[in-house]
Amino acid sequence: MRARIYQPARTAMSSGLAKTHKWILEFAPQSSREVDPLMGWTSSSDMQSQVRLRFDSKEAAVEYARENGIDADVQEPKKRRPNIRPGGYGENFATGRRGAWTH
Repeated sequence: MRARIYQPARTAMSSGLAKTHKWILEFAPQSSREVDPLMGWTSSSDMQSQVRLRFDSKEAAVEYARENGIDADVQEPKKRRPNIRPGGYGENFATGRRGAWTH
């Protein structure tokens, strides 16, 4: 069995970090998905593709995979770079600005 261990990224719709602190072990699909001709739903005979295990740390996920004989690839998360500039948005409306305020 192949699996990957990763820490999920934040959603594209928000800047919050909810649901990004846990590590996930997810199995790789072993069979392709098929389209049902009548309803158009996709299905698969692979039950492992439905399993997503959550862990508090990367070490716990790796340990679980090792104990159960799962060949897992660990994907390190890409960290956000700090892009907060001093002053921020409120600086645009400061009364002591050096330059003229324009749109």
